[in-house]
Amino acid sequence: MSCHKLLLSELKLWSSGGSSWISRLRCGGRGKAFSSSSQNVHISIVGGGPAGFYTAQNLIKARQDVEVDIYERLPVPFGLVRFGVAPDHPEVKNVINTFTQTAKHSRCNFYGNVNVGKDVSIEELQQAYHAVILSYGAEGNRSMGVPGEDLAGVYSAKDFVGWYNGQPTCQELSPDLSCETAVILGQGNVALDVARILLSPLDVLKKTDITQPALEALAESHVRRVLIVGRRGPMQIACTIKEIREMVNLPGTRPEMIAADYEGVTEALKDVPRPRKRLTELMLKTAMETPGEKEQERRNNASCSWGFRFFRSPVEVLADTNRNRTAGIRLAVNKLEGSGEAARAALTGEVEDVSCGLVISSIGYKSLPIDPSVPFDFRKAIVPNSMGRVQQAAGIYCSGWVKTGPTGVIATTMNNSFDTARSLVEDIDSGVLDISAGKPGSQSISTLLEKRGVKPVTFSDWEKIDNVEMKRGEASGKPREKILTVEEMLRVART
Repeated sequence: MSCHKLLLSELKLWSSGGSSWISRLRCGGRGKAFSSSSQNVHISIVGGGPAGFYTAQNLIKARQDVEVDIYERLPVPFGLVRFGVAPDHPEVKNVINTFTQTAKHSRCNFYGNVNVGKDVSIEELQQAYHAVILSYGAEGNRSMGVPGEDLAGVYSAKDFVGWYNGQPTCQELSPDLSCETAVILGQGNVALDVARILLSPLDVLKKTDITQPALEALAESHVRRVLIVGRRGPMQIACTIKEIREMVNLPGTRPEMIAADYEGVTEALKDVPRPRKRLTELMLKTAMETPGEKEQERRNNASCSWGFRFFRSPVEVLADTNRNRTAGIRLAVNKLEGSGEAARAALTGEVEDVSCGLVISSIGYKSLPIDPSVPFDFRKAIVPNSMGRVQQAAGIYCSGWVKTGPTGVIATTMNNSFDTARSLVEDIDSGVLDISAGKPGSQSISTLLEKRGVKPVTFSDWEKIDNVEMKRGEASGKPREKILTVEEMLRVART
């Protein structure tokens, strides 16, 4: 039976009645009246993270006839705002309030626990919706491509962050923190987040929403020194000044810098934009200036240290004598060719070995293909697109990291999501996207999912999970205590 006929037959099934959970889906789980009028433009968004919610928000504002359904693989919404933002950065998570308003809008529905590409195909979504927007982010890890990266003691930053932030797929990680020195490869904000969490006083972390297992592991941690390694120099570092300032002021730690790394930097600062200039000046001050009496005393009393290592690239993760776990890392020594943001790292032929028992690779996330019917650029690890319009795939759009690659902060994602929404609205207005035929939206998809034994989690179901997490957190003096397994999430959602 063709997909089209299958959908028609299942629409007949739907119209003759269904289970209570389908009825709840039609109301978005909140008693919202669901309209299947052919006058409405039905749009599905794949991915319930920042890109998905920002795209939905803009579409709903742009046109009064748009209805948006957000499908998310996990039972809980908000993606990297929940699982990526550092526990000690609660202010960044305030954007959840905006996303909640969008989810509760009368023309928006959230369906968690639906794995698009597995539970339902992109082609089936295309049959049910006027447009499909891919906003499923970047859940893959970029490989270092060096010998030894599979040794015990080597972790991706994505998995490490997921572990302490409660990502269900990362809860088996159990990182070994029994060593004194950790090396983080990469110098972006995520790398500095990991460094800060490794060295933060427990009294600080106990007041955050870090998971209890992570808190217990960090309480037993022997890590006292963290080196943050980058292939280029101070003028090319990828993090923001806020993250560096937090490291400089981190209680119980002292900076461990190499003065030679900053040769010529003062002269080069004359022609750079102000944000880069301020960031670099802070590093220069930390590395080169003699601290005042109070700061010197603080550093003398510190039990932990951290430092940047510039002009270094990983060559090999070194094994211990038993060849089964990490004992160090071999770094190539680089020199810069060119200047500023365009400078490239070139090998000098020298290498340097650093003893360490923990290596965390923070060299970037990457998107993965979702469905054979959707074009995918494996080299760039994105869905090829023009302003969010997926190439050679009419009616399919993309936003967020699957559109651009894993770059920028939440504000960057907001802007690129708004651009995608604008492209889609332009296509509706110009007639490029045909909305003349009625589409059933989630009404047909809910029937497909029921036949396949998939029970979506609505936004009101999520609010049950949210409520339980907040109460558990309150009991232990934390903003929330996250539920760590999909099974328990679903149990709470269906209570």
